[in-house]
Amino acid sequence: QVQLVESGGGLVQTGDSLRLSCAVSGGTGPVSRYSMGWFRQAPGKEREFVAVISSGGGRTAYADSVKGRFTITRDNVKNTVSLQMNSLKPEDTAVYVCAAEVHGSHWLLLKGARPYDYWGQGTQVTVSS
Repeated sequence: QVQLVESGGGLVQTGDSLRLSCAVSGGTGPVSRYSMGWFRQAPGKEREFVAVISSGGGRTAYADSVKGRFTITRDNVKNTVSLQMNSLKPEDTAVYVCAAEVHGSHWLLLKGARPYDYWGQGTQVTVSS
């Protein structure tokens, strides 16, 4: 069983920055084998893809709404994945959740929630005007 624990959320103003972290533990294989994604969900809305990073960290993809503002990174020694969020907007307000995919799904599928095997509980990000 893989456990994911997010941290770093909070209340900020428009234009501010936050860095979210996801600690990965458990499982039977090295964390370096997992693709890792970030999703977000606001009240009354569907879960939305935010960013994904490949197992080795060499490839990333982002939702159009965050491209150029958010950066996903990973540290396979510390077993963490991070989301640096800059130039935050009120529409970024949501619960942010990290997810792990352990079966080597095709890269293009990882912008959807279905391939992911494990999910964290989320951390709240609130951006005020």
